[in-house]
Amino acid sequence: MKINILGLPVKESELIVKELNILLSNFQVYYQNLRGIHWNIRGKRFFDLHVKFEELYNDSQLKIDMIAERVLTLGGTPFHTFEDYIKNSQLPVGKNISIDEKAIHLIVNSLSHLLKIEREILYKSSEISDEGTNSMMSDFIAEQEKVIWMMQAWLEEGL
Repeated sequence: MKINILGLPVKESELIVKELNILLSNFQVYYQNLRGIHWNIRGKRFFDLHVKFEELYNDSQLKIDMIAERVLTLGGTPFHTFEDYIKNSQLPVGKNISIDEKAIHLIVNSLSHLLKIEREILYKSSEISDEGTNSMMSDFIAEQEKVIWMMQAWLEEGL
């Protein structure tokens, strides 16, 4: 088995890079959706939601950078074109969403999908003791689970 400079198996690391690029693509669509709902939200809850959506897109922008840097750390090349993002994302594009509940549902559904990808990456990275990726995925998962819980509470829906 060939080992890279980080002490990780090369082939398995390449598979993790592919998964991280899929996550990166999905995060880019999520980020753009957040920007759109931030700009277009209307109604009595505008002030609260406008600020919350900005907080979420700033956080997702940081995560996008972290994912891309992890891809580079593992020896890969992060996706960086809209063509790659659309081709490799499974998230729906939230176009012209201005209604609060519709926006929150888009966020919850998107985060739920991101969690599935992150758990798969966590599983694969755990198998090769890739602690850098494990730690990042664990942090993302814990934060996103909390956001889902809060959004579900806002919607007055259970998990």
